[in-house]
Amino acid sequence: MSMEYNKSPLSMREGKVMIDGVVIADSIKCEIKFTPDVWSGKQLGEKTDSSRWLGGKITGTITRRRSTPFLKPIIAEYLKTGKTPEMTIQGIHDDSNSDFYLENGGSDVITAIGCVLTGDLNLVNLDSGGEVVEDAIGFNAKSIV
Repeated sequence: MSMEYNKSPLSMREGKVMIDGVVIADSIKCEIKFTPDVWSGKQLGEKTDSSRWLGGKITGTITRRRSTPFLKPIIAEYLKTGKTPEMTIQGIHDDSNSDFYLENGGSDVITAIGCVLTGDLNLVNLDSGGEVVEDAIGFNAKSIV
């Protein structure tokens, strides 16, 4: 007889973020999103639009409490060579107590490839009223697997 009364949704707290195979130990949040490029239109006599995906954009943000200077060498290498740095970013939900984990045989994993950092990349943050340094690092990705 089953005694399961409670649902176990996937916890946002259980998981890890990896960049090029290295766990980002100071990460506190990760989002990877797909935003479709949608065409909408109608023909004569139609009252509502038809819609179709024509492509899309993969974007994301990693928020971390700074404990390593990992951005400095990436930026320095770009300034030296002029070559755009690309990386692979992976987000892993590994909540083994969740219904998702049990019903799907394991973790929920998304791997974004061809990632290029976007937006401001803060190299120093000083503020007499601040507490700890948190970086929000945006990126675009070429594809997901």
